Amino acid sequence: MRGGAPGRASLHAEAREIVFDFLEDYDLLGAFWTTVQLAVLSAVGSLIWGTLLAAMRVGPVPLMRGIGTAYVNIVRNIPLTVIILFTSLGLNNTLGVTLGSNEIETTNFRLAVLGLVLYTSAFVCEALRSGINTVPVGQAEAARAIGLSFGQVLSLVVLPQAFRSSVVPLANVLIALIKNTTVAAAIGVAEAALLMKEMIENEAQLLLISAIIALGFVILTLPTGLILGWVGKKVAVKR
Repeated sequence: MRGGAPGRASLHAEAREIVFDFLEDYDLLGAFWTTVQLAVLSAVGSLIWGTLLAAMRVGPVPLMRGIGTAYVNIVRNIPLTVIILFTSLGLNNTLGVTLGSNEIETTNFRLAVLGLVLYTSAFVCEALRSGINTVPVGQAEAARAIGLSFGQVLSLVVLPQAFRSSVVPLANVLIALIKNTTVAAAIGVAEAALLMKEMIENEAQLLLISAIIALGFVILTLPTGLILGWVGKKVAVKR
């Protein structure tokens, strides 16, 4: 019996090596690093453009309000895949837009970031607008009464409180963005979903491959949601 335990342990170790040996042929960490880069760059761009859209939607100029409202309502109802394919087939192949790169891999990556920003910013806008609506109207009126312009009222009084109230909704948007990076595989960006497709085509370990990729996304999204949820409770504006 004493000699059997090491033998069984050795068999288990060999079985694990056989099952996971195929992973050595694929750059799993590199694929998820590309996913992280896509998510971070797209999140920054979406936050900037989404904030501008939110400012347009609550602004005093009817034309700007109309443009912001039209953009959000249209983009939110277009599938992300269509937007990503438009950036590649429409902007790149038809109009020759390369975003400053002559390498196809870099161009596709940048086009994917652009598509994700265009799409996600509409949801960032709505999350921020909900935060803006929580700010008492009297605060903005008081700020205008002392001579502050609309831009000053928005940047100094309204948006700081709106961001604090919108941390949790923005966290949900970020989690959705991380998962939406898989759509970039449609234009050849070498992120996790494209690697999963390649692995499934070459290997017979369908369930194992799916579980590994799913676990990778859980590792990315679960801590993000927990941390930003905690931050949201800490910075929430007390009414």
